[in-house]
Amino acid sequence: MNFVTVQFVLFFIPVLCLGWLLRGHERAYRWFLIAASLVFYACAGLQFVPLLLAVAVLNWGTLRLMQAWPRWRRGVIAVDVTLHVLLLAFFKYAEFLTSAVVEAAGLAGWNAEFLYSEALAEWAFPVGLSFFTFQGLSMAIDHYRDAARPAVCLRDVLAYVSFFPTIMAGPIMREQQFMEQAGGCGERQGAFAEGSCLILSGLLKKVVFASYLSVHVVDPVFGAAETYSTPAVWLAMYAYAVQIYCDFSGYTDLALGVGRFMGFRLPENFNRPYLALNLQDFWRRWHISLSTWLRDYLYFSMGGSRRGNRYVNLIVTMLIGGMWHGCGIKFIVWGGMHGVGLAVVHAFHLLRKRVGWEPATGTRGALGKAAAWLVTFHVVALLWVFFRADSWDVACAFVQHLADWGHEGETFTALAPAAVAGGMLLQVAGTYAFSFFVRLQGRLPWYVQGLATGLVACLLLNMGPDGVLPFIYFGF
Repeated sequence: MNFVTVQFVLFFIPVLCLGWLLRGHERAYRWFLIAASLVFYACAGLQFVPLLLAVAVLNWGTLRLMQAWPRWRRGVIAVDVTLHVLLLAFFKYAEFLTSAVVEAAGLAGWNAEFLYSEALAEWAFPVGLSFFTFQGLSMAIDHYRDAARPAVCLRDVLAYVSFFPTIMAGPIMREQQFMEQAGGCGERQGAFAEGSCLILSGLLKKVVFASYLSVHVVDPVFGAAETYSTPAVWLAMYAYAVQIYCDFSGYTDLALGVGRFMGFRLPENFNRPYLALNLQDFWRRWHISLSTWLRDYLYFSMGGSRRGNRYVNLIVTMLIGGMWHGCGIKFIVWGGMHGVGLAVVHAFHLLRKRVGWEPATGTRGALGKAAAWLVTFHVVALLWVFFRADSWDVACAFVQHLADWGHEGETFTALAPAAVAGGMLLQVAGTYAFSFFVRLQGRLPWYVQGLATGLVACLLLNMGPDGVLPFIYFGF
């Protein structure tokens, strides 16, 4: 179920009212959250509800077994992690791997087409699978690392794994973040003002900026880059960087807004990422809940910077992060190049410490920061090309057109670069504008806040194309 639909509004209004009535009744409230979350997920894909329940039961069983058999904790958590990885691999890579085996066998003169199944090719990917499996894994690993953690019942595991504001595309919550707020006594002060402003922010980013750039700039150029001029291809590269930010951070704002109405403060997922001065800074600002998850449960598990080769660990972590997004060489390149970039940044920082090199200040320092920002943004934007392109060949052709300065072709009206500039402006002014409107909303009576929110939301929805384009990260 998409947040930007009438269907969700009809679902959420009674859920919100019942949720507020049940506040303070912890057991009833958690059962209510489970029921609401299962209805929400069933609307997205009824056939995958058993899979969601299976993941919850798997993690609850893992917690119980580690508690009952403390000597076998390592084996139990190893089985749990393996089953989660196999589940993700089946839905993400089964068709890709099968096709690769059939093709390789054909090159060797063997016929292995019997391995390929049309049913497998048509099997739908469960919406939110990557996110609710990661939440379940984080709970199990946290209990493995800290044996003193209190036991968690099946009801609480299911409420945590299935929580509807985050199940589709995050942000990825940690168990402690959820349980501290799941008793129905969450913070109420300013909930409506903050929630409504977050929802309006999400609609602005998704419906106005992301949808326009997708329909009018990104999709046409990535579909036929050879028909566009070189400046138009460069504009499309910038446009996709803005589109994916506005699309994903717009979804996150909507999720945070829905959670805020429910009395939850969900974790921050974006912090003006295109203002980063290096790739390490970028990943501290972009998809924060995933980058911290990869750091805490993958990078540190491999030894981090204390054991083994920190640079290898960084590259492997980002390679797995790229493969988490999808199968194919383009995602491997995207993740691997980010890993190489992070390794270079770490090596540079280590070298600077060893030689005692202090950063420049004043004008030289400002120029250095400007250059660092410019390089970082263009590295990120260029790597987004591989993320967006339909295939490796399309990505390579797109990059070639970026370098072909003499190429002529179609161009765009002034509205396209203005939309790109507006999306980038959100990086600078978005936080201040949001704080201003929250304060403004907080001064109004609740019924005026509701009326103003509804009117602005209708205006924003009418500014976008007919229908609501799917969120990019629903595919992951």
